[in-house]
Amino acid sequence: MKYLTFNHQNTSTIGIGTWHIGEGNHEKTNAEIQAMRYGLDHGINIIDTAEMYGEGLSERLVGQIIKNYHRQDLQLISKFYPFHATPKLIEESLKASLKRLQTDYLDLYLLHWRGNTPLAQTVFGLEKMVQAGLIKNWGVSNFDLSDLKELSEITNGNNCRVNEDLYNIGSRGIEYSILPWQKSHHMSFIGYSPFGSDGSEYLKIDPILIKMSQQKHITVHQLLLAWVIRNLDILSIPKTSSIEHMKANLEALEINFTSDELDLLDQIYPAPKHEIQLDTI
Repeated sequence: MKYLTFNHQNTSTIGIGTWHIGEGNHEKTNAEIQAMRYGLDHGINIIDTAEMYGEGLSERLVGQIIKNYHRQDLQLISKFYPFHATPKLIEESLKASLKRLQTDYLDLYLLHWRGNTPLAQTVFGLEKMVQAGLIKNWGVSNFDLSDLKELSEITNGNNCRVNEDLYNIGSRGIEYSILPWQKSHHMSFIGYSPFGSDGSEYLKIDPILIKMSQQKHITVHQLLLAWVIRNLDILSIPKTSSIEHMKANLEALEINFTSDELDLLDQIYPAPKHEIQLDTI
């Protein structure tokens, strides 16, 4: 397993994403449990979930799994709806998530995306949860540069430890300003959906990806994940619903690119040369 410094901790380069996890039949759920256990048993130490995922079903499944592990060895992230972003509703949502997850605290609690609640109120509510010992730290998700700058000007806004945005080879908007800004402010980054998502318009598989993966004797999915984590400086959280897929993700950690390969991929999927609107899923 390769590790990076994430939220000031030693963290596996890939985590376990849980969107749509726990929503299927018994056979599907059992396969998801086995996949997640395999990942945890092979060095992954961070799980990303949310109250939105299956309206709590994902958190319940994660809770079943992590009770068989030492809690202090894991980093657990969950997210709350923007319409739960007032201090009162943050506390209610958090306690409900903790109950489903069968844990006393979260390592990170994220605002899933911006809503109508003023950020100052949300920050106040999150700071209260830190003081209460229910979360260690907090962060945000789907924030662009203007959102992050606004957040930084709020009282205690600089306590934001993490921002989570879409990041894959077809959605590189964060590279222009988000990543540099977060690095300069000592804020960790999470990239979600390294493979795009079902029906995503943001990640079209160019034939060069197929050709390159064949040349390297890997799958296209492995190539996509290896590209996202190529610099070992961001956390990626691929969703994994089978042991075979989990094994493939772990194998992707050992894939390297030549400078010529990276140049070729940059030609097909160019990095932004100016500020652009970030893609979201």
